[in-house]
Amino acid sequence: MIEIELDGKKVEIAEGSMIMHAADKAGTYIPHFCYHKKLSIAANCRMCLVDVEKMPKPMPACATPVTQGMIVRTKSDKAIKAQKSVMEFLLINHPLDCPICDQGGECQLQDLAVGYGGTTSRYEEEKRVVFHKDVGPLISMEEMTRCIHCTRCVRFGQEVAGVMELGMSHRGEHAEIETFIGESVDSELSGNMIDICPVGALTSKPFRYSARTWELSRRKSVSPHDSTGANLIIQVKNNQVMRVVPFENEAVNDCWIADRDRFSYEALNGKERLTAPMLKQGGVWKNVDWQTALEYVANGLKQIKTNHGASSIGALVSPHSTLEEIYLAGALMRGLGSQNIDYRLRNADFVAGAGARYLGTSIATLSQLQRVLVIGSNLRKDHPLFALRIRHATKMGCAVNVLNEGPADWAMPIANSLFSGSAHWLQSLADIAASIAVEKGIASPVAGNVNPSALAIAKSLLGGDRKAVLLGNAAAHHGQASGLLGLANWIADHTGATVGYLTEAANTVGAQLAGALPGADGLNAAQMLSGELKAVFLLNNEPVHDSAAGVAAAQNLDKAEMVVTLSPFKANMDFSDVILPIAPFTETPGTFVNAEGRVQSFHAVVKPLADTRPAWKVLRVLANMLELPGFGFESAQDVLTSMYKNNGGVPEMVVAPAVSNAANLPLDLVACAVAPVVASIYRIDSIVRRASSLQMTADAKLGRAPVSAQETQA
Repeated sequence: MIEIELDGKKVEIAEGSMIMHAADKAGTYIPHFCYHKKLSIAANCRMCLVDVEKMPKPMPACATPVTQGMIVRTKSDKAIKAQKSVMEFLLINHPLDCPICDQGGECQLQDLAVGYGGTTSRYEEEKRVVFHKDVGPLISMEEMTRCIHCTRCVRFGQEVAGVMELGMSHRGEHAEIETFIGESVDSELSGNMIDICPVGALTSKPFRYSARTWELSRRKSVSPHDSTGANLIIQVKNNQVMRVVPFENEAVNDCWIADRDRFSYEALNGKERLTAPMLKQGGVWKNVDWQTALEYVANGLKQIKTNHGASSIGALVSPHSTLEEIYLAGALMRGLGSQNIDYRLRNADFVAGAGARYLGTSIATLSQLQRVLVIGSNLRKDHPLFALRIRHATKMGCAVNVLNEGPADWAMPIANSLFSGSAHWLQSLADIAASIAVEKGIASPVAGNVNPSALAIAKSLLGGDRKAVLLGNAAAHHGQASGLLGLANWIADHTGATVGYLTEAANTVGAQLAGALPGADGLNAAQMLSGELKAVFLLNNEPVHDSAAGVAAAQNLDKAEMVVTLSPFKANMDFSDVILPIAPFTETPGTFVNAEGRVQSFHAVVKPLADTRPAWKVLRVLANMLELPGFGFESAQDVLTSMYKNNGGVPEMVVAPAVSNAANLPLDLVACAVAPVVASIYRIDSIVRRASSLQMTADAKLGRAPVSAQETQA
């Protein structure tokens, strides 16, 4: 440690740190634009000039290393004069458009100009004008004249997102930030450039000209999309979600969010929102009141139970639903006497143990891995924030090993890869296990083939200290998921790695905790979607898009006597009999449990739209109408408390059911007949699918709806 004097105070800081780091530790603010704690040092703006004793001129705090005994003054006349001079230069060409600028009210330049800007300008020539650029549907670069060339956006793309989509061309007053060859900005993390831009050069295209920052209320929430559980600040005006930005949580999402977390809010204000219960009468949909809709459902359930038995009733719940909603859906089914409930809509293997979903380590640990084997995942698109952490680990020397169908641009170096069709993944993983066995001189658990690719991965996993074997969405949905898991466990046991699933949805782990799995003699998701039920509840899902059955699900569900859809949107209209408008995550309190098992509860940020009601209330009222005991809940917290009581206490972190061990080895290494169904990045759930700006991105155009097993084979 080195001790310096900063504005008369002694500060201890690690050797190699910059003056800016010492100031941050001491709580001393030094004005800056280009410096960002998560990006490399550029020293472009010079706004952070400070007075360092024995230095002939002011020095940039962000790029000046500390030395023992250094004396720094951040508020001396010399420092203030230098900072004001820099501000004068920055404002020479900056347009005077604050009244119409989207950044107004939260602009770093605007704020610092109050303290360091002059009342008049000595510059009389015309200001420079920079031509606007069209870089896609999410980021607006219409006013690049405002750019002060801090290069935060450039460094973010290169260092964090892994794709240098923006760069600075030319020099001096001709310098511009651009994509060079007219390409769009297509990174799945691109919206973070908007947050880190200190001026109004990069702004949100969907949010543009819709509200002023001081008109917005800010409320905390949690993302409902992937299993990171990204912490959000949702900004609201007139009971409407207007913008979503990250809430910093180092242990979960750091200070970043994915674009689907940021821009999916558009769907919440879209035309497809369901605003009143709907009942199909004579093939025609009609709006009805809640009493009529719920009585129809309750009477229908009673009749079907009487005629066909409770086992003819089942519920398919989305793992994007809240813990409270999933728990009550299960309680409702069991209260009726049915064991048919499942959240694993895209799964193909329902063997006991194959359904366990848990990361097996903390999210923060992903940044510190030295070796990792990723099986069956397009990591960058399936889990953008997990990919960000593993990308960071590669900069520290982590070797990333991949077993997948083919190469994909993960925007990070891949040390070793083994590519084969998904039908042969079990054999390929067996080859890796056999290679590990050869290297260690032990018996192989299966009849694998030692080939160069498998051997390279084996040698990699046998090195290093912090290691993980991670199964992705395609591995979880694979027809031989239990076999892949068994081999993954064997590999982890013999290499000292942790093993776990990246997990698909916001509440995949939570759904297990809530018991959304079929009981004894209960039907799994595939069986329920094959047309075996007379009454089906669909909680927050659209089986055509959200299940492995694909379009076949609609034909099979149409055979049921009653299909009840609970959704915020006009969904499943082809085969449903009743659609009940339930609140999305912004309009209801709830809880998500992310991939690492972190329990995160949140409040509603706006009131439910029109006649929309929180799903937990709908399920409670329906249970009361059916005269089922134990549904006297007054709040979502009561539901959660009841579930915790049944599970033995209130956890902050949940350790999901342990992934099955290797006891099911050896395996039959036959090829799998059906390809796993995995949703593309912007088709993962009903909210994202209806976000108009996201659907105009390059990733959305490349993605396609999940197809049925029959179509895959054809």
